[in-house]
Amino acid sequence: MKKHFFFISLSILPWLINAQYLTGVATYYNDSFIEWRFYTDIETEEGTLNLQWENDWSKWDYRLNDVSGTIKMKWQDKPDEWELRGNNKIVTARTIWNNDFTEWRIRSGNNTFTLIAKWKNQIDKWTLRDSKNGEFSMETSWERDPRDWIIYDDLDEDVDLETKLMLMFIVIFHSSPKQ
Repeated sequence: MKKHFFFISLSILPWLINAQYLTGVATYYNDSFIEWRFYTDIETEEGTLNLQWENDWSKWDYRLNDVSGTIKMKWQDKPDEWELRGNNKIVTARTIWNNDFTEWRIRSGNNTFTLIAKWKNQIDKWTLRDSKNGEFSMETSWERDPRDWIIYDDLDEDVDLETKLMLMFIVIFHSSPKQ
């Protein structure tokens, strides 16, 4: 009986890990957009997102507990295509239209998402368009203040954390001033 319980516990463990929901993200310092803290539905868990190198906005590191990875521009000086690598997964993000950073196509495995800013001239509310995998949106806690974001994550449990992190990253990166 103990062997069966142990086997069942191990077989559902990946589902428990994937069922993590993002709830918010905020800058660590009020005057800097190079260090971020993100929050999940588990109150004691706080993740980090930081520039790899000072003044190089093309490479970022993330960490949540023992899960870590990188997010970087796929091609140097071409901010319309990004790649996240971590936890044995690759997630890509690419603009739908050239030089329009308000509409993105995010791909991870068999899932494809279209992330759009609600308005072209004010980018403090983002949402998924026609997602068959549930709902995901982000908005600033205070209008036109990109330091604090509320995340509404109602994506299906099979959508991995890395995909959610890429969605979050695209929003905060393209909504933040570069110093």
